[in-house]
Amino acid sequence: MKTSDTSLRTAVRFVLGLAWRADRRKLLIGAALLLTGYLSTPFVGFLLRDFTDAALRGQTAAATAMAVGVAALLVFELMMGHFAHLYYFEVGEQAGTELDRRLVGLAGGGSGIAHLDDPKFADALALAAQDAAQARPALEGVLHLAGLGLRAAVTVVLLATVNPWLALLPLAAVPPVLIARRAAELSNKARERTAEAGRLASHLLSLAADADAVKEIRLSGADTHLIDRHGRAWRQTTDALWAAQWRAAALRGAGQLLFAAAYGGAILAVLHQAVTGTATVGEVILVVTLAVQISVQVAGAIGLHATMASAARTAQRYDELAAAVPAPGPARSKAPRRLRRGIRLHGVGFAYPGAAAPVLHGVDLVIPAGATVALVGENGAGKSTLVKLLCGLYEPTSGKITVDGVDLRDIPAAKWHSRIAMLFQDFAKLHLSVRTNIGIGQLALASDDTALHAAARLARADAVVAQAGGLSGMLGRGYADGAELSGGQWQSVGLARSLLRPAPLLLALDEPAAALDAHAEDALFGRFAASARRAARGAGAVTLFTSHRFSTVRSADLIIVLRDGTVADQGSHDELMSRPGLYRELYTMQARAYA
Repeated sequence: MKTSDTSLRTAVRFVLGLAWRADRRKLLIGAALLLTGYLSTPFVGFLLRDFTDAALRGQTAAATAMAVGVAALLVFELMMGHFAHLYYFEVGEQAGTELDRRLVGLAGGGSGIAHLDDPKFADALALAAQDAAQARPALEGVLHLAGLGLRAAVTVVLLATVNPWLALLPLAAVPPVLIARRAAELSNKARERTAEAGRLASHLLSLAADADAVKEIRLSGADTHLIDRHGRAWRQTTDALWAAQWRAAALRGAGQLLFAAAYGGAILAVLHQAVTGTATVGEVILVVTLAVQISVQVAGAIGLHATMASAARTAQRYDELAAAVPAPGPARSKAPRRLRRGIRLHGVGFAYPGAAAPVLHGVDLVIPAGATVALVGENGAGKSTLVKLLCGLYEPTSGKITVDGVDLRDIPAAKWHSRIAMLFQDFAKLHLSVRTNIGIGQLALASDDTALHAAARLARADAVVAQAGGLSGMLGRGYADGAELSGGQWQSVGLARSLLRPAPLLLALDEPAAALDAHAEDALFGRFAASARRAARGAGAVTLFTSHRFSTVRSADLIIVLRDGTVADQGSHDELMSRPGLYRELYTMQARAYA
């Protein structure tokens, strides 16, 4: 990941852009109140000068009026800051919500999911998720930085009335700010270097709170090992971050020492004027007060610079994420209403981001319309990857896939996805209502009770609906006291979700029954096969499934054997058994085991 440009302009444009879209009226009111309050502080020194001179001359009434004015200005500044905070705090929270929404869009955006397999994308995504929580402090920092700039301009004018040379005092703040920029870069680089270890620590922590994982961890006695590993990952992250923070703090301290020297010189200069009679005691108080204010402003600016640098890096990180998500190609064709010829793969290859070798290469296949196709092969042969390519979740890195002669990349991804009924091995278990669990299979039917009950009936999930107390009943106990389901019951819900799709062109099961016994798998594929036959008659749909159980595979019209990422053989069960090859070897081995 390239070093970011932590420019102030980038941060201001990014943060104010978010806030402007969130609530421009409250942003403008909050900014106006804050800046008005900031203008009060320099004039406190001006009134203190007049108060001191009046008191020394014995002008009690004038001194009292000046004292009341100082108190009024201080109260006014506090009031403006308080009321401003009420406005920009809410806007900042809304800006954070906007960032969260944008992050979700980036994670699930694009036409596929290949970017989610990129470790660099995962690191940037994790850092961006942390950054989203800093939207409110970033907005507060931008507004306060603007107030400090306005206050500094007024302070310069007031200092010039005493001695024109004193107007140069704010320039002494430039080196500390530049040094603070370097310190912020050190901190950001440390965060990026430790992103992977931080993700590992978070993952191990989530395992400790996962009810499914805890059972196995506890019984295997691996809890101490995982705790130790979490500790190492956490120490690796925190040690690097602490070291960077200490170096950054040392740099910022050195910058503030430089300003302190200039600050002391200004005080000595005005004291010399007072001794020689060219300045009053009140003017000495004015300069001391303004110099103190400048000191506070410099310290505030240095502190805010880290916030601005972080906001600028966040802006660039979101740009990097957006650039990594592949944009949908031009929609030159539509998904066919009915498959007539089928799906064809022309020399298809695919490599995961950063992988040393492709998972698939030179895959040539013809999948006829209406056919039932089984993918078989040893683990790692590329079966699941091929399924995801056919579903349009990945795009081939070489070759192409055509649907009735049309390049799949020319069909809008959302349109193709809407014509797929899919059940993965790692299907989603949503700890939400039954309606939501089934309804997300086809959102347009989520409120159609008749369609939901029909899908549940086809998937034999009626018992789950009854156990939950109806479609509005909750499943799982992640967020509510819902019905606790077995693995097979969750699968029936997942199947109902996929069967809710009307007129699919592709029905696919990617080893969803790997954890089931032979009878349960046979029942699952039986239910799916019935839907496959209806889809084949209605839309010429292709049914594709992967399984390690050859008793299920042998019923397919076409069996495709994958080995080392390419097609080793294909044909019907009888054809493949009639000749030597991987299929006959695997089938015979499994049949012998069952016998």
